[in-house]
Amino acid sequence: MDSKFSFLLIVLTLTLGSCKAQNVDTSTINLVKNKLPEFSWDKMPLYMHLRKSTSFSNKEIQYLSKFPLITFEKTTGSKTFGSTEKGTIKAAKAVKKLNPNAKIVYYKNVVINWGGYSEDENFLYEHPEALLINAKGQKAVMPNGKTGFFDISEEYVRKYWLQHVKKVTENPFIDGVFLDANIKVLVPGFFNSRVGEEKQEAIKSGYLSMMTDLESQLGDDNLLIANILRVRPEFEDSGRAYLKFFDGSYIEGFEHESFGMAYEDYLAQGIEAVQKSAREGKVIAMSLGIGKGLKNAEAGIDDVRKKVSKHEDFSKRLEYLLAIFLVCAEKYSYVYPHDGYGTEKSAVWLKTFPQYEKPLGKPLGFAKREGYIYTRKFEHVDVWLDIKNKTSKLNYK
Repeated sequence: MDSKFSFLLIVLTLTLGSCKAQNVDTSTINLVKNKLPEFSWDKMPLYMHLRKSTSFSNKEIQYLSKFPLITFEKTTGSKTFGSTEKGTIKAAKAVKKLNPNAKIVYYKNVVINWGGYSEDENFLYEHPEALLINAKGQKAVMPNGKTGFFDISEEYVRKYWLQHVKKVTENPFIDGVFLDANIKVLVPGFFNSRVGEEKQEAIKSGYLSMMTDLESQLGDDNLLIANILRVRPEFEDSGRAYLKFFDGSYIEGFEHESFGMAYEDYLAQGIEAVQKSAREGKVIAMSLGIGKGLKNAEAGIDDVRKKVSKHEDFSKRLEYLLAIFLVCAEKYSYVYPHDGYGTEKSAVWLKTFPQYEKPLGKPLGFAKREGYIYTRKFEHVDVWLDIKNKTSKLNYK
């Protein structure tokens, strides 16, 4: 018998045996695991990022199954199934039955103690001291005044976090992890104002240790996507140095006027960072808000936007966002123009748009820039983008 065939047969037997031992449904498992998502230039490559605390309907699962890359956010399925862990796995299993090739990543914050995670609740019941305390001896909290933080400067807290992520990603319906709040940890001001400079440095050090362990222990088989690329004065390279831990970056807050920079300068710097990272083969999950940016979040950290109406004509805004994406996109780049991640109040949930269905074709080269104007040619569309005047044209051939 051919040695390669013998090896594959052994791997197949062991894999199926392990699944049976765990009482896992093997009907939708890809036995040859490629952690990167499917990608095609045929049409606009789309990303999906969402949360819904109750179970998804058949119609919703059908809709989700069309996306090559999906992040199920915190609270997913938690009301119906009792926890975010169980709700995410249930949703992932349903999607995989229709599209086994969809890549589904599990949302886990690197530091914030969001509710809805049953394992977190059990851990904190046994270790209430694992929550971060401020100088007054009180629980350090998010701007909402109640949500706390895990003290990841402590080794036992990091060990728990890694064990939790490992457990979820061992499920055959989960392909990786979405890591949020990296910016909060790495930007001194956020935790300085809560726990002081010395503790902030300890938290940052703990984070870097945790991400090193995550990449070494899960990186070979799991897709690791972090909310990391961001134009900030503290980042000389817009956070690109931290991509060494991850397969790619989610993008938000991409076009805020911030830190005294003009809108067009801020956006141009962000475009350059994404272009470089995409050309290096990093996965880009670009999340672009359709509604107007609001200022009621901590400056330059969270992206908060006005909701859009179901009856509102935002076609020009949508075309502008897609043009921004197309001047950045390379293989494994995906885009999600949205109006928030909660499905209950979204005007774009379950919808598609003509620009998503039109032929795109491969890029015929990188984007060209003259001042604040970008142009790029694809096989079936020419892109023209003016970020100073916030206008664009997608000229389909």
